Amino acid sequence: MKKTSTRFSIVALFISWTVLLYSSLYSGLALSAETHFKPFVLAQTLPSTDIKKATQDIKAKLTQAGFEVVGEYTPYANTHIVIITNPTLRNYATQSENGVYGVIQRVSITVVGNETQVAFTNPTYMAHAYRFKTDLADITQALKTTLGFIKEYGSDKGLTKDELREYQYKMFMPDFTDKLELAEYENQQEALKKVNKALAKNEGGVSKIYQVDLKDKNETIIGVQLKKNIFSDCSSDQYIMSQIDFKKIKSSAHLPYELIIKDGNVYALFAEFRIAISFPDLSMMGSNSFMSIMCAPGSIQKALTLGAGGNPDD
Repeated sequence: MKKTSTRFSIVALFISWTVLLYSSLYSGLALSAETHFKPFVLAQTLPSTDIKKATQDIKAKLTQAGFEVVGEYTPYANTHIVIITNPTLRNYATQSENGVYGVIQRVSITVVGNETQVAFTNPTYMAHAYRFKTDLADITQALKTTLGFIKEYGSDKGLTKDELREYQYKMFMPDFTDKLELAEYENQQEALKKVNKALAKNEGGVSKIYQVDLKDKNETIIGVQLKKNIFSDCSSDQYIMSQIDFKKIKSSAHLPYELIIKDGNVYALFAEFRIAISFPDLSMMGSNSFMSIMCAPGSIQKALTLGAGGNPDD
């Protein structure tokens, strides 16, 4: 009996280890098979440096495909950003809490060397980062069909749906739900009036590029250009991108930053989240790292507060 009992113990142990091994292997395979998303899509590269013509052609294609160009700007030389929306994006944004962040998509036209790179923010990546109820796969496909598709980029490995929906650059750093409060007004109408007045005056080196209203939700998104101001150059689009957008394929569609106005409150995403979600692979230390723009979060907060008509000393 003892021998039989021992044999059964050995057999049971062998089976347990076999099950554990196959379970681990299956889990590993399932994990590796999980879809990873990257922040940008390289649509095409043009064998020309005529950025003006490229921009005109891209805008025409977008318009023909049913997208509305709500704004555009040139943050620095050889780079142009076009901001778009459409009725489908507006509808999806209305359905999701804080969906106003995803009501627009950004298309970049960037001259690099002897060619022009055409790229856009990956709608599906952003849908998960902004915790949409949908993955915006139809918008992603529409932009690929309209502008072309070479590859996704902006991260070597990419991030999974779950990683994006709970994204933090590092533990204890801000996530998507954290709001950088900039100003507070009695109601939405007053807030829009005061913010637009401050932006028209280029307060804090901040100026308006576009505005999209979700009237059913009393929400507005305003895209802004950040330039050098009397306090610092560290909040400017050009300075930040000169430090962190160092790879051959440019992540220009990270720009521009945005303000949100909801029920009279003006806020934005913390720079620690807003920058990191576009550059998730940036190291903390070293050259071309977050350390190289260590001054940016505070400078951006101050500039955006002034651009919102607020007082940075409050």
